[in-house]
Amino acid sequence: MPDTNAAAQPATWRIVLAAILDFLTAFFILGYIVASIFGGRTDDGFKLNGLPALLLFVLIIAYFLVFNRYLGGTIWKRILRASRG
Repeated sequence: MPDTNAAAQPATWRIVLAAILDFLTAFFILGYIVASIFGGRTDDGFKLNGLPALLLFVLIIAYFLVFNRYLGGTIWKRILRASRG
C-alpha cells in the first residue's frame, strides 16, 4: 500500500536548497542594511565587527523564526514550494 502522505511532503533537496538560499539572502540583505546604519560598508560590500555583527546574527535568526512561524514559510521556501504541511 503506497504512502499517500509522502507525496504531500516536499523533497529534501528543496528544503536544503531553500535554507541555504534563505541564509544567503538574509545575510547579504540584512548585512548591507546593518552596515549602512553602523558605517560598515566597504568598496567590496560590508564588514561588521562587534555589536553590528551580533545584531546581524540576531536579525538572521529573527528572519527564520518570524517567516516560518507567522508568515507560512521563508521567502525561498515559498518560491521552491518547500514548506511542510
